[in-house]
Amino acid sequence: MTEDLQVYDVIVIGGGPAGLTAAVALAVAGARTALLARRAPYADNRTTALLGASTDLLERLDVWRRCGDKAAALKTMRLVDDTGRLIRAPEVRFSSEEIGREQFGFNIDNRSLVAALEERAGELPALTRFDDEAAAILPDVTAVTVQTRQGRSLSAHLVVGADGRNSLSREAAGIEVVRRDLGQSALTFNITHARPHRNISTEFHTEHGPCVFVPLSGNRSSVVWVCALKEAERLKALGDDDLSAAAERQSHSILGRVQVEPGRHVFPLAIERPRQFAKDRVALVGESAHVLPPIGAQGLNMGLRDAADIAEIAGQAVSRGEDPGAPRVLSRYQLARRPDVASRTWAIDLANRSLLSDFLPMQTARAAGLHLIGAIGPLRRLAMREGLAPSWRR
Repeated sequence: MTEDLQVYDVIVIGGGPAGLTAAVALAVAGARTALLARRAPYADNRTTALLGASTDLLERLDVWRRCGDKAAALKTMRLVDDTGRLIRAPEVRFSSEEIGREQFGFNIDNRSLVAALEERAGELPALTRFDDEAAAILPDVTAVTVQTRQGRSLSAHLVVGADGRNSLSREAAGIEVVRRDLGQSALTFNITHARPHRNISTEFHTEHGPCVFVPLSGNRSSVVWVCALKEAERLKALGDDDLSAAAERQSHSILGRVQVEPGRHVFPLAIERPRQFAKDRVALVGESAHVLPPIGAQGLNMGLRDAADIAEIAGQAVSRGEDPGAPRVLSRYQLARRPDVASRTWAIDLANRSLLSDFLPMQTARAAGLHLIGAIGPLRRLAMREGLAPSWRR
């Protein structure tokens, strides 16, 4: 039996990092918010490199102090051409000190980040949490009704869809998605190592994709190894000693002796972008709004910018007495997100294509571009600042 209708300004559907951040930010902004998401332990040991603007947002939301001690600072980023091709790019090294920052950001395990967001969400009187899932999302002219699997009926002026790649929110709004499979997979796992990482993240560019060693607290690092589909499955199936040896070879022993920790995962890679970011009282954030390969640590950082933008725009609408799901409000969100997502998607796709290409002029252009970035200070500093956040947001 369906319970009485419960009415909110905004309903956030999905309890991953982007959804939790959106719910917390909306509640802090003054919107009566419902968070509809199952309470479940975070499923794996993946980590996220949170760049400067993301940690700034989490500090403003009073989240970062709850998990920052579990993160490792990212002070230097190295790009190493490990393709073995005739034409190779020189090594490029980015230092946060060069742009006046103590660090570019921090690498943290997603489990700790989600726990901190959950703790903050539980403190906010404007945020109501439902340990449930959406069964149906029904947009209408004046509101959206959400029917839950446990028989609740919720209503709001706006739904924020943070329900991932197979988004029910996106489907309910009739938003089409452009998708392209990349024929690559990412193998993720964590390692301990004999030598200190010195807060240096090293990205080895192979002919099949990047392999990144990102600092964690202590003498530990997270590994994101992008390769062909079959190779990723082969590596995943290796015993601990064999995978440790493979990771040490791929790292060229820069971290000394390597030992893999329990837990490894393979994710097929694709690029997905919706034709719209908001429609029919539904706004998309996180992987509902964009899916990218793990290059340049852009995925979740873009998701947190989604959350910040929808919270600011919807929160301002509520404070002015406007309807936060009205077309004119959603058009502001569309205008805020389109250039960011489009530019990042284009840049990451180009970087990935240039790495995989056997076309000699493409390899030459890539090597020349990286040489210029490494050699010309103003260009290198521009690349670092743009990597942290789009220039129009600063």
